[in-house]
Amino acid sequence: MSDPARHERLVEELARSLAPIRPLAGPGWRAFAWISAVLGLGVLLLPLSDGAALSARLGVPDLRYAALGAMLTSVAAAFAAFQSSVPGRSRAWVLLPIPPLVLWLGVSGLGCLRAWLAPASNLAETGEMRGCFVFLIGVSLPLSVLLVTMLRRACPLNPGLTAALGGLAVAAAAAALLVPFHPHDATATDLAVHLVAVLIVVGLNGLFGGRVLGTPSPRPATTAVDTDP
Repeated sequence: MSDPARHERLVEELARSLAPIRPLAGPGWRAFAWISAVLGLGVLLLPLSDGAALSARLGVPDLRYAALGAMLTSVAAAFAAFQSSVPGRSRAWVLLPIPPLVLWLGVSGLGCLRAWLAPASNLAETGEMRGCFVFLIGVSLPLSVLLVTMLRRACPLNPGLTAALGGLAVAAAAAALLVPFHPHDATATDLAVHLVAVLIVVGLNGLFGGRVLGTPSPRPATTAVDTDP
């Protein structure tokens, strides 16, 4: 025969051993936190850039709008990634980065025409393009680790999609951070190098980030509760 008093003591001991759980912040706030980290990195790197050269490059319409497109793509993709990481959110959030992505890639492609329209443009050398590639990959690594770590806490139901969106956010952020250090005008070869770097970042995030996000988090499942209505 069971002892009610013993059961009550057991329940009390279990209740005392429970640690308080802090609800997970909403996807908008988490996206804002990651974007703030990107901006902080940009502020740290800015003193290393050539301000006069940056001002001159941003005076060219296609370079200016391509940089704007990269920044907007990063923000939209980050927001979409955090939204998709919360179970029950609409899959329509996946479409959010498409308009700025079209702007970024489209204007960058138009910028390649400058080598034909203006032969005196500052074209890229092999070493400079290699430096751009290394910069994009190098900056993407810490941003990817941070983003995947933040996304993992929400236990996304479609980890591959969420990780791919995160990879797009990271790649676009790295491209935007490259603008102050880009030593030449856009060319078809230069755009191809950037595109390869972006595809590598998105692909690796989708592959390895998806595996990480698909692994159950060691934290209690209740930490994935979203505070947004």
